[in-house]
Amino acid sequence: MTYETLQYEVDQGVLTLTLNRPDRMNAFNDVMRRELIEAFDAADQDDAVRAIIVTGAGKAFCAGADLEKGGDTFNRDKREDKELASSERDGGGTVTLRIYECRKPVIGAINGAAVGIGLTMQLPMDIRLASTRARFGFVFARRGITMEACSSWFLPRLVGMQQAAEWVYSGRVFGAEEALAGGLVRSLHEPDALLPAARELAREFADNTSAVATALNRQLMWRMLAADHPMEAHKIDSRAIAYMGRSADAREGVSSFLEKRPASFTMGPSGDMPDFFPWWDERPFK
Repeated sequence: MTYETLQYEVDQGVLTLTLNRPDRMNAFNDVMRRELIEAFDAADQDDAVRAIIVTGAGKAFCAGADLEKGGDTFNRDKREDKELASSERDGGGTVTLRIYECRKPVIGAINGAAVGIGLTMQLPMDIRLASTRARFGFVFARRGITMEACSSWFLPRLVGMQQAAEWVYSGRVFGAEEALAGGLVRSLHEPDALLPAARELAREFADNTSAVATALNRQLMWRMLAADHPMEAHKIDSRAIAYMGRSADAREGVSSFLEKRPASFTMGPSGDMPDFFPWWDERPFK
């Protein structure tokens, strides 16, 4: 697939999505917003994609919003994106919610600077690996704006309220070691080793698991972050395991284990999800 601001490459079940505006440090603009949503739509409909890696071209992951409009960059009244022009929604949130809805595991390979939306877009990714040269910043208050892209929901759940508060209130840029210590990233890697490590992890998912079971597991965990009692998990867990327990993938998973051979799962998230999926309420934006 061809995009203006992204590279979309599928190899052996792993999609690598590369933010590709290296001359602008992969700064986020209206075109990138639309293309990221389109790319995740395409990935969800392609059963050949089993896992997704998101990284950046050049020295940066994403330097945040493109500030070429100067002081009106964040002025809703000056929007040029026709899709959002009459909406109250923030553009970054449309991307993070699309990643949140994804049926495939999503791995961030954070190769360099990641601030603003370049950082908040990572939060709904399942696992984040970072280069030792990566730098991070929730710089909103230093630009006179607030958190966006649903980050007030994601960030405290990932790193805890105390750590989230320090990073957001200060707006300072911090290094990879601090990101690791604070629980924002899973591991640090030398620059040349970052993508190989991300691909090795992605292949673990792609080669050894049922795609439908993984899609359900991903949403079970994300959705239950907001549940007020474990009974809510019990209700949907019961429906999910009942559906998968009678499936071809369950028969194959058990048979392959007993026969001591690799499993060959055949079900795909584009067409084999249970009829109760998605089970959560649709709440249109107002």
